Amino acid sequence: MGLQMVVEIGIKDLDVCGDSQLVVNQLLEEYEIKKKDLIPYHTQSLQILDKPDTVKLQHIPKSANKMADPHVNLAATLALGAEEDITIPVCGKWVVTPLEDEFL
Repeated sequence: MGLQMVVEIGIKDLDVCGDSQLVVNQLLEEYEIKKKDLIPYHTQSLQILDKPDTVKLQHIPKSANKMADPHVNLAATLALGAEEDITIPVCGKWVVTPLEDEFL
């Protein structure tokens, strides 16, 4: 979710769950960013997290978060523009976005 979307939608409360303990702790500014190429992503993420009234960051271990990937991929697909495609595995089958906007 980009900064523009957070502002446009007017999100007031945001819950963020991540399976990377390192990234969650970096966003909470408990851990230092050591890789310089990640600093721009961290900066942009902090800008996004600054917009809502409340933000809750939570680490979810990968073992407890097996269903997250299909849901994230589906959300990403719904956010794509008309010119973009993505393939999403769901229950061992492949689902692709429609070629025509009329199917949406």
